[in-house]
Amino acid sequence: MFDTDLIKTDFPILDRKVNGCPLVYLDNAATTQKPRQVMDASRHYYEALNSNIHRGTHSLARSATATFEKARITIASHLRAAATEEVIFTSGTTDGINLVANVLALSGTIQAGDEILISTLEHHSNIVPWQMLCQRTGAVLKVIPCLDDGTLDQAAFKTLLSPRTNLLALTWVSNAFGTIIPVREMTAAAKAVGALVLIDAAQAAPHLPIDVQTLGADFLVLSGHKVYATTGIGVLWGKASVLNGLPPWRGGGEMIKDVTFARTTYNELPFKFEAGTPNIEGAIALAAAFDYINELGLARIHEWECHLAGLAVQGLKDIDGLRLYGPQDHSGIVSFGIEGLHHYDLGTLLDQMGVAVRTGHHCCQPLMARFGITGTTRASFALYNSETDVEAFVAAVHKTVTMLR
Repeated sequence: MFDTDLIKTDFPILDRKVNGCPLVYLDNAATTQKPRQVMDASRHYYEALNSNIHRGTHSLARSATATFEKARITIASHLRAAATEEVIFTSGTTDGINLVANVLALSGTIQAGDEILISTLEHHSNIVPWQMLCQRTGAVLKVIPCLDDGTLDQAAFKTLLSPRTNLLALTWVSNAFGTIIPVREMTAAAKAVGALVLIDAAQAAPHLPIDVQTLGADFLVLSGHKVYATTGIGVLWGKASVLNGLPPWRGGGEMIKDVTFARTTYNELPFKFEAGTPNIEGAIALAAAFDYINELGLARIHEWECHLAGLAVQGLKDIDGLRLYGPQDHSGIVSFGIEGLHHYDLGTLLDQMGVAVRTGHHCCQPLMARFGITGTTRASFALYNSETDVEAFVAAVHKTVTMLR
């Protein structure tokens, strides 16, 4: 299905050894490794184009500006945005959510008594900014519960929706369990009561195609480092009709048209929300990352990752005391616990055998509390992982269980 031997040659870090063992990198939900194509794009910017953008008249400034704005076009095309100016560069998903939360407060869109609806599956980044917004405005935070299989309780969701619901902020794919949320259907339901909708696509972007026009949401956020690009770059997509009605959050730099000591006239989209010098190299690298995954095909990538996750589950299922978290239909994540073994101990010993997994609460402490646990061991798969990686992971888990018991 996938020539992972060939793909791995694009990722130099995968050649290294850890504790004398070949690296088996299964912490992709935390951050993905970077292909040469992305690193080449970053290097080319610094070696050939490095300059500040938009305001310079010299050759380097013009070239850097053109390359940066070409990256915006590439990303807008990948997201199927209606207009390029709907793509706003941020430092990541967390920054994008905080931007939206703050401009909704500044605009008076969220007021006392309004309800903001999130889910039990959310990352802290899609919980805390809304709690802070509620504290500032007097709005009320409501939470969609999840079922024992790690899916959202759709009946409860429909009950929670009301004319008081002003915003639905929802993850597309759970970073802890890999649960794929029916965001299109839930978005349609929220829009029917007049609510705004924000989708956290940090975990969806590496696996699933995104078409913001058919999605129906008002905002969508993602992080570059989750999708084979560099850290410190992300995207906030928003409907132009919504963004145009919101005030800027940060002041200075490119977000202005004209400044006097008496008043400032703000710039148009997308610059109104991009104060200061942006992460120019990061935007260029993110465009290169989207080019890379689109060449391979997101549908093929997702199918391969789910195949690997299925193999891993089959290899682990005979372990006494194993508990898997999340539904069978998930997005390339195997999240589990083993009775009597602490997830931290398991992860530490796996690392001694060169297997990199994530242990802990995965920035989802309310979700862990829902299941009465402090954390899980999470193996998350990416396009460069192979069946050999799965075999090494399964063998290492079995060996670790034997050692600890």
